[in-house]
Amino acid sequence: MKRKVLPWLLMASGLTAFPVLAQNMTDYDLLVGSYTQGKSEGIYRYRFDTQSGKLDLQPRQVIKSENPSWLTLSKDQRLLFAVNENGPGQSDTVGKVSSFAIDGKTHAVTPINQVVSHGDEPTHSSLSADGHFLFVANYAVQPDPGGVLAVVPVDKSGKLSEVVQTATHPASHVDPERQASSHVHSAVPSPDGNYLIASDLGADKLFVFAYDGKKPQPLQPAKTPAVELPAGSGPRHLLFSNNGKHAYLTLEMAAKVAVFDYHDGVFKQTQLLDLTNKGVQQKNGGGGLHSSADGKFLYVANRGEANQLVVFSIDAANGQLKEVQRRSVEGTEPREFSIDPSGHFLLIANQKSNQIVIVRRDPKSGKLGDTVQKIDFDSPSDFRFLTR
Repeated sequence: MKRKVLPWLLMASGLTAFPVLAQNMTDYDLLVGSYTQGKSEGIYRYRFDTQSGKLDLQPRQVIKSENPSWLTLSKDQRLLFAVNENGPGQSDTVGKVSSFAIDGKTHAVTPINQVVSHGDEPTHSSLSADGHFLFVANYAVQPDPGGVLAVVPVDKSGKLSEVVQTATHPASHVDPERQASSHVHSAVPSPDGNYLIASDLGADKLFVFAYDGKKPQPLQPAKTPAVELPAGSGPRHLLFSNNGKHAYLTLEMAAKVAVFDYHDGVFKQTQLLDLTNKGVQQKNGGGGLHSSADGKFLYVANRGEANQLVVFSIDAANGQLKEVQRRSVEGTEPREFSIDPSGHFLLIANQKSNQIVIVRRDPKSGKLGDTVQKIDFDSPSDFRFLTR
């Protein structure tokens, strides 16, 4: 099927437009978030070909935004939310959250509005199951004021209102530098939408909130309000299994991944695996984690000096992990990564070496293979495929 070139799109102020191609069965749009202290201008929209596993070298669109480091899509993919990871010492010192509309046919992205996030360096966000609230994790590098979980209302059009609720917790102080205050690193809803779980690197805990979208302040501590983690472990990102019965958590500072059984807001740890390379003296650090669409494999970033992805198989019966492979990311500081819609390729955002690296993936074994493409890109931070 030949691709038909559409007319130039008229974009709102602050957007750079490129000719858009009609999507066929192998073409997908990919949104790339970035840090903008250098050459990057914000969010980029690329064409990705699932047959070749390659990105077009020229983006279809550039959406100017300050440090849009984490991207969140609505279920229908008509709305995009980005945390603007601003803070002290940057060109914009105020943490913010931005919303955008996505055209259902062309995937053109246009801004809706922006609000302050009530904290420094927001690094993660998620949307409630009912779409009424955006949960924002303000990491906050500096101990004063420290990290904050913020709740932002979202209306049907995607417009954000001012923060209606915040939460923070005492730090563990195990590491006097990195745990002098709260550092909320992620906020993830439970699969049924009844709970929100905040990972606090500074507190060495998961904080569990019951969610009621009908209330103006929708969060309250759950019956079991916190999950204790190893001292100095520094929890980062949480991921639920496909069936919702298990959860996986990266412990950034300890370079480990914890496995839990999960039911109705309660977590029970069943496994703790080391991400470090045995016999190798180097800095390690647990990062992002994602599972394959079929739920058979888990991929975990080990950063620091290791700079690799660790592949685990997932036991379908009990959710337990077994190491399958370790593969270099061929760069520095893999901030995030994503498996493409076909399941045959994996894209890596190497933030510090300023490249997007694409490698082959075997859906049957879960193993990562040869490198397909390397693209120079200043400070990539996150990926989101548009599949609708």
